[in-house]
Amino acid sequence: MNHNSRPGNSWEQFFETGLVLRRAWKEQQECIADVYARMAPYLATPQDTPADYAVRQGPIPKAYYTWRKNIFSSLFHSVYLLMDFPPAHRAFYGRLIHLYRIWVTSADNLLDAEDKIVVPIDMPGQSRVMRQVVAVMAADRVLSELLAEHVATGVLTAQQALALSRDTLRRLLPSAAQEATEEGGITVRPDPEYVLNVIHRLKTGLLFNLAFTAPELVETRYPADKATALKAALMEFGLGCQLLDDVRDLARDLREHRHNYVLSWMAHHGLDLLETQAAAAAAPVDRLYLQVPAAVLPAARRGFAMMRNGLAKLGQAGLGCDARDADRMARMMFNVLDLAELSHA
Repeated sequence: MNHNSRPGNSWEQFFETGLVLRRAWKEQQECIADVYARMAPYLATPQDTPADYAVRQGPIPKAYYTWRKNIFSSLFHSVYLLMDFPPAHRAFYGRLIHLYRIWVTSADNLLDAEDKIVVPIDMPGQSRVMRQVVAVMAADRVLSELLAEHVATGVLTAQQALALSRDTLRRLLPSAAQEATEEGGITVRPDPEYVLNVIHRLKTGLLFNLAFTAPELVETRYPADKATALKAALMEFGLGCQLLDDVRDLARDLREHRHNYVLSWMAHHGLDLLETQAAAAAAPVDRLYLQVPAAVLPAARRGFAMMRNGLAKLGQAGLGCDARDADRMARMMFNVLDLAELSHA
């Protein structure tokens, strides 16, 4: 059986035919386009700037709007449909989702010396770091513009706008604090359950609940019980994805002394194995996880189960996927997260 084809088709089919997820994706595409349109004026240098130092927003690739690039954003947006928020509110919240994506991705690029472009900016030189800084500053100005506009149209009160300006940052601070603890490298690997349920819950799980920040402050008829169930489902799915990230990033996290569920499991259950791999991780090693299946496969299976369970719970809440769909979609995440070799395990 080809384990790589059916799961991919399952996600794609769900985005094309699933009533809720397709609608969420289409609405999110509009939100993304509007955010980039609003950012462009902030990313244009004054006319008298010498040509060698001119800056402008680059073209937005069509790939930025594909379902594959927007699995997480579309899932987040889908909760607004499931909670039956008004269209004008969904449009505002969807734009905040993309601003969060810009802030988080740009920060990750700065922390991890990566260059996952979320805001194309034409700027002199290689400018990897400065492009991230400018993207964050431009996104902040778009937030201010959106808040002022929605106060003027009556979607928000002035007090709600002030609270959102504050909480869109405050909700990110626990995740930022967790990342800060790893900047200089860690010296002790805690118990793997602590990594999953405390560290990763702050690092990644929290990000899968950011979509609820604005509705909690704005909606007069906020369905708290349903929101709690949706939050738990997205948290479980997000933590499952993080477990797969830990598998994929095994070599990097060992080399750079970062928290990693698999490495903590090895440290607490097989230190000799950990020491054996330390030499290999001293230099870039691709697919190091393939060398330690005894530690990797249980983590991958647990991540798969959490993703599948989270998606199944979203299905029960109205997303439209049944248990079989959830299984296939979770398996496809191995491909999305660049772990196709493990999808059969």
